[in-house]
Amino acid sequence: MRRPTGPTGPLGSIRPWLIAGTVVVLAAVGGCGGPAPRKGASAAGDYPDLPHTTVQVSPGGCGTGWTEPKAGLQVFEVSNTGSQPEEAYLKNPATGAVLGDVEGLAPGTSRPMVVRLSAGKYAFSCLPQDIDTITGPTVVVTDGSAAGTPAVVPVTQQDLIPPTLAYQKWVAAQLPALVTAVQSLQSAVDGGDTAAARKAWLPAHLDYERLGAAYGTFGDLDGSINGTTKGLPGGLADPGFVGFHRLEYGLWHGRPAASLRPVAAQLTKDVEKLRSDWAKAQMDPLALGLRAHEIVENTIQFELTARTDYGSGSNLATAQANLQGTAESLALLRPLLVTRMPSLPAIDAAMKAASAELTALGPVPLSGLSVTDREQVNAVFGELVTELAPVAAVCDVRRTS
Repeated sequence: MRRPTGPTGPLGSIRPWLIAGTVVVLAAVGGCGGPAPRKGASAAGDYPDLPHTTVQVSPGGCGTGWTEPKAGLQVFEVSNTGSQPEEAYLKNPATGAVLGDVEGLAPGTSRPMVVRLSAGKYAFSCLPQDIDTITGPTVVVTDGSAAGTPAVVPVTQQDLIPPTLAYQKWVAAQLPALVTAVQSLQSAVDGGDTAAARKAWLPAHLDYERLGAAYGTFGDLDGSINGTTKGLPGGLADPGFVGFHRLEYGLWHGRPAASLRPVAAQLTKDVEKLRSDWAKAQMDPLALGLRAHEIVENTIQFELTARTDYGSGSNLATAQANLQGTAESLALLRPLLVTRMPSLPAIDAAMKAASAELTALGPVPLSGLSVTDREQVNAVFGELVTELAPVAAVCDVRRTS
């Protein structure tokens, strides 16, 4: 339950769009001022084999410059000729479904938008700061029979509130079992029964790992409950190394029970506080779709590399618990996704394949797997994280007015 820290971390203002089976990332650039709009040099350099059209976006000229519509894969160099930052969407004007977007476009700058157009009607919508949406002229593409970029009807914050509230209730229903499991773990530690404590550690830890989509709402408790030695100057001996993994290290490395009792007691206090605090928690509706992708990213980054193995060798079991957390978030988002993501069956298949792969490998440490098995599980999870990436983009709220 850890936030990705690399380039595949929280999307923020970066939205991936599926273009002909690949993910094209349009990165937002914030700020104001800057040089005069570039005339397509950078876009041509990035996509030299594609046709380019410069489209201006401003309150007085939304979508101007698109005078020769054509079908197929192409680049719109979106150029902000106004005096304030802009968002710009390419839409189906009849349904409002979005094919591509550029956010945070500063005055005097340009950015490429890559889309594939089929025959149909299209229009640019411009969303200046503090001004209502302006829709440019409708442009008709008459040629082309191939399928275009999938257009997605924007999700509103109101759309996301019901599944988010449902997820909060689901977490609340899981917390009593977590508390009970941790109390059992503490009892074994207090009794000096290392074998019983090891046996109790894993189910308690997995109960926590299934709650992955909520970690951003747990605040500092997440680090206290499930933190690692990463960033701690004292490493394993650092007083800030506490929680599940501190107990794991001690239980599997022969540390005296007396040294583990205060760790277990604090873990119990932390999960009890989590249960009491959760009744007042308010999960960000924007987080649920993002977490569905991030949980699997976390699994690849931390579990399938054994970076979080402090002795128990339970990374594969943790990965399975992470999948269960992802499945819960997807189940609650499904009513929103089913009409927006034709790839949903592929996501379901990838989820099933990942779970089946973990089941087939069994509860063994990663170090016990053959090279072939390691490569296979990495490939299956790599496919899954690719399939899940658009969920975050589809569930990212966009301005509609």
